Amino acid sequence: MERNTNRNRTAKPQGARRPQRGPRQTQKKKESTLDPNLLVKKAKPSGQEGFQSKTSFASLSLDSVMMRNLSEKGYENMTNIQEQSIEALLEGRDLLGISNTGSGKTGAFLIPIIEHALKNPGQFTALIVTPTRELALQIDQEFKSLSKGMRLHSATFIGGTNINTDMKVLSRKLHVIVGTPGRLLDLTNRKLLKLNQVKTLVLDEFDRMLDMGFVNDVKKLVGGMTQREQTMLFSATLEPNQKNLIQSLLKNPVEVKINTGVSTNENIEQGIIRVPEGKDKFGMLADLFQNRAMDKVIVFTETKRLADRLSKKLNQAGVKSGLIHGNKSQNFRNKTIEQFKSGETRVLVATDVAARGIDVADVSHVINYQLPMTMDSYIHRIGRTGRAGKTGHAITFVN
Repeated sequence: MERNTNRNRTAKPQGARRPQRGPRQTQKKKESTLDPNLLVKKAKPSGQEGFQSKTSFASLSLDSVMMRNLSEKGYENMTNIQEQSIEALLEGRDLLGISNTGSGKTGAFLIPIIEHALKNPGQFTALIVTPTRELALQIDQEFKSLSKGMRLHSATFIGGTNINTDMKVLSRKLHVIVGTPGRLLDLTNRKLLKLNQVKTLVLDEFDRMLDMGFVNDVKKLVGGMTQREQTMLFSATLEPNQKNLIQSLLKNPVEVKINTGVSTNENIEQGIIRVPEGKDKFGMLADLFQNRAMDKVIVFTETKRLADRLSKKLNQAGVKSGLIHGNKSQNFRNKTIEQFKSGETRVLVATDVAARGIDVADVSHVINYQLPMTMDSYIHRIGRTGRAGKTGHAITFVN
């Protein structure tokens, strides 16, 4: 999660005494609101049904270079979210899109953005705002592959990187800017990022972008986009209490709901493991890896400290694992994900920073070492498996 840390601090007068602190308050540990019985569900594998449409990209009359790039990536037919979104977005409509993770949402908004940029490259700028650094980097990588040979330029602006480098990058014309709210707002406050030049806004994983952790930063960013002509909101989940905020961002939008926004992917086999009192929970986890079918596994924890501990113990037990969470540098996180993608490590231990934006093919299992705090968190976590119409597995430990 990115926050703007460059706040002006009021200097403390010399000689001022620190106020006396009362006794330390013990923070009450948050309890999960999830009913574990809801996390047991048989998969109903539909394969490509519910994911892949029968409509080809050729039906859209896209730029010839775009068609070549799509072909090189092996994209022939659209996914369902793409089929129901792209034409409306090409027409300049605002859009609210709800679809499972791994269903092609990134392509659904990038393809229209590229087509708009090609028509007026000198005047077009799109801003894509994401909740995590990993998701921002993934989107930029996809943009570069889809726009290869088009002379369109993009860049990512995220926490954990050198802001002086950002300043240099912003001196050139960028058609697509991808970033996390804190860094984008910081660059705006420094008058380096000119929001009044942004024509198109995308909030990816908008449910997270509009929650209490990000919403004020997002409102400040949106307030500076005086020339905004099109807005796209995409996510796998939909929060009912965000309805008024969503309506304030969109004008006469097209709504595309491939799923309800409150349910899990039907392609995922879900189960729980109850941990008897006094039982060695880590031993139960380690035993699972005797099953060779668990070849690419993400293990989620609620805290960074526990993630550190689990990764260390798994490696000591002979199960190669990597680790990512908010305290790790961006270079460390990037390297860890590449090792996981390549199969150099079998397990990725992570906090919720990985629940959104890590696009790793063929994740066989997602394991929640602790009960997630909310159903929204659960949906995004297990969405790392069962992607692109494949069958996945989710296991949740319940104390």
